[in-house]
Amino acid sequence: MAVAAAAADLPPRTQPLPRCVSVSMARAPRRESDPKKRVVITGMGVVSVFGNDVGAYYDRLLDGSSGAGPIDRFDASGFPTRFAAQIRGFSCEGHIDGESDRCLDDCQSYALVAARKALAPAGLALVSRAMYKIDKERAGVVVGSGNGGATTFSAGVEDLERKGPRGVSPCTIPFAMPNAASALVSIDAGIGFLGPNYSISTACATSNHCLHSAADQIRLGRADVMVAGGADAAVAPVCLGGFAALRALSRRNGDPGAASRPWDRDRDGFVLGEGAGILVMESLDHARRRGAPMLAEYLGGAASCDAHHLMDPRPDGRAAVACIRRSLEDAGVAPEEVNYVNAHATSSLAGDLAEVKALKQVFKNPSQIKMNATKSMIGHCLGAAGGLEAIATVKAITTGWVHPTINQFNPEPAVGVSENLTR
Repeated sequence: MAVAAAAADLPPRTQPLPRCVSVSMARAPRRESDPKKRVVITGMGVVSVFGNDVGAYYDRLLDGSSGAGPIDRFDASGFPTRFAAQIRGFSCEGHIDGESDRCLDDCQSYALVAARKALAPAGLALVSRAMYKIDKERAGVVVGSGNGGATTFSAGVEDLERKGPRGVSPCTIPFAMPNAASALVSIDAGIGFLGPNYSISTACATSNHCLHSAADQIRLGRADVMVAGGADAAVAPVCLGGFAALRALSRRNGDPGAASRPWDRDRDGFVLGEGAGILVMESLDHARRRGAPMLAEYLGGAASCDAHHLMDPRPDGRAAVACIRRSLEDAGVAPEEVNYVNAHATSSLAGDLAEVKALKQVFKNPSQIKMNATKSMIGHCLGAAGGLEAIATVKAITTGWVHPTINQFNPEPAVGVSENLTR
């Protein structure tokens, strides 16, 4: 899937990136002109291995930092992979009260904090006059998760085994479900959005589908404001064990910081990550009327299915090619206008090259396109990946600075990544 975005009323400071292709999808007439159907991004919030501030998060990406390190949240000594891009020192203080936090899985905590941090710069802080003035029935939330409350569900299974049926917490089911994060963002005191609210769970495409779906709600005239993105807290025993069993994870336990190496010939799997990436999306008309900051514009996109394998991508990239082409057509953007791609690039053996093959079939002069892999630094954040990478993409557009791809020790010659984007 793909989305085209353009800088909205904010010229970049240095390298001009007027348009980019990133992640998501939608359906609309070519280059929509109706301000009620044009979709702009007015706020962004993160919870990441690099902290909970969008500016600090992007600065660390620009620095080429790695968030990978040994797992210390639980005893991982018996696992084939013993490291991850684990969030450390996370606190809900100032965002979620202790009573509300009692049952929350980290997945929901990440989503709530990121949502609040996205709403504030959009001019929709919880106690603001602007928040009270918007039509809550035309404001909604689409926040997804690939794994939902994995830790909560695991704890429920352990309680069942140790204590029997009466030992299972009543928090288990509500806070293990993938839709809990989306529901809780609306319920959160001071938000109370009464419009569309649902969750989408499509593995690492989760955030992308959520951004698309939120944009569609606006384009179809069903909402003025949508909070969209994804969250995952998969650095948990059951997830680590499951991905290790699939042999999907890197096993470079001796050098975690160099383990995530998209497009490198010696890559051996992805690094498990976690966090939340949330964006505030609204109609151009609504944003203008309330004087909201406009960071970028969502132009369009498309969706497709490989119909090939449950885990591996289609080697010829056929469905991905169709998706990118339809996305550009929907957005009214010609392939030659694209100058930046934030790639999925997980550091997987099959996926990295399949994605590049698809891109090269669409863009006839790929060496002129800047391309990078955010996952080389923050790991694969699963359901949160698309949200965190969409935020990195918007920062590239608004600042003109594109972060590097680290750990390119032995690059695949077929990729052709620009040297100025590798480190």
